[in-house]
Amino acid sequence: MTTEQAFHSGGRRRGRVHHVAVVVRSLEDALGFYRERLGLDLELVLPIESDAVRIAFLGVGESRIELVEPTDDTTGVARFLAGRGEGFHHVCLEVADLAAELARLAGEGVELIDAAPRRGAEGPVAFIHPRSGHGVLVELIEAPGGPAWSDLGYDANPSPS
Repeated sequence: MTTEQAFHSGGRRRGRVHHVAVVVRSLEDALGFYRERLGLDLELVLPIESDAVRIAFLGVGESRIELVEPTDDTTGVARFLAGRGEGFHHVCLEVADLAAELARLAGEGVELIDAAPRRGAEGPVAFIHPRSGHGVLVELIEAPGGPAWSDLGYDANPSPS
């Protein structure tokens, strides 16, 4: 299968890989490596209080690396860090219409963590359970300006990531 065939597989056009996420013990230590050693540009550092994490996005071409530091030892991210250590946490794929994609996936028997779009750091997001993702947590994010943006109270004219 060619890249072009995979991109248009099953008639469903896919967006880009928005980001890959890495869980870290210390955001500051990890930023030192990714910025100073790898030369990546820091785009954003943000606390996500609803998920009890601090995140940082670093640009890599059209995609990003998200560093995730838990701020509460009782959360899923903290348990992940305690059990598996630092490392790969999830991949985030961009979709045009998140609610429609979630409905399609649920109809095909995919186990969802989020049945509806919710607010994320950079737009509407939802997660697919690792049991359906062959051991990988998959995040979906709606492309800027999609239908869930206004439903969740985001700016009507977002700037693309």
